[in-house]
Amino acid sequence: MSVNQQDLDPDSTTDVEDVADAEEELIKKCEEMWKDMEECQNKLSLTGTETLTDSNAQLSLLIMQVKCLTAELSQWQKETPEMIPLNEEILVTLGKEEFQKLRHDLELVLSTIQSNNEKLKEDLEREQKWLDEQQQILESLNVLQNELKQQVVTFSESRIFNELKTKMHDIKEYKEKLLVTLGEFLEDHFPLPDRNIKKKKLLLQRRQWHPTPVLLHGKSHGQRSLKDIQESTAQLITLHEMLEILLNRLFGVPHDPYVKISDSFWPPYIELLLRNGIALRHPEDPTRIRLEAFHQ
Repeated sequence: MSVNQQDLDPDSTTDVEDVADAEEELIKKCEEMWKDMEECQNKLSLTGTETLTDSNAQLSLLIMQVKCLTAELSQWQKETPEMIPLNEEILVTLGKEEFQKLRHDLELVLSTIQSNNEKLKEDLEREQKWLDEQQQILESLNVLQNELKQQVVTFSESRIFNELKTKMHDIKEYKEKLLVTLGEFLEDHFPLPDRNIKKKKLLLQRRQWHPTPVLLHGKSHGQRSLKDIQESTAQLITLHEMLEILLNRLFGVPHDPYVKISDSFWPPYIELLLRNGIALRHPEDPTRIRLEAFHQ
């Protein structure tokens, strides 16, 4: 799309030669002026040499710079720049060259903008595709949310309370069953050595563990309290009663769960509890034992 100089001006060859000659003449004059400036600079540097002291070194350097700049300014003021005589043909030729440079620069800018537009177009298509996918996912989630809302069943507080109450009742029944089974097992397999001693049945129904001393079966069935059992040494007590004393001591006085071994404790049963890790002896007083805290 460039324009040929010969199409615009038939004498373009002569104009180009004139421009080249003018440029060579201008370059020669610039070189001559540069040589004159170098000579002046050398003369100034030789005449302005001074010994700098440490106290006013910076001030001396500034003074020398001022002198150099002043001499350079006066030299430039003496020179009168000569204008190169340019006719209309030369101006037209220079204008054509400038337009060609400008056109080339604009073509480069246009090419860069077009490549950027292509990249932006690709980015836009990719982002649009991602947006469509996100919208589809959002629609699917909305449909799923509506379906879940329709399937939600509202539970009232009374219904939840009744269900928890039923579960607690079942747990209590299972606990009482385990305690009764444990009492029967101890009564059958760990009897007292003296068969003439009256055995007391293990009644564990409707009993719960709490910090206060609790008996696995109450006095209404002929059972003695913890104090009565510990004070009585006239007869031996069953293994179940020993466990009852240790258990009540553990939960009633957790900071001091040890029980004094009395004559009511049958030594083989004490040894049985100690050897199987069910009871532990006091580290400083071997006459005191406590139940192992399996709940911790």
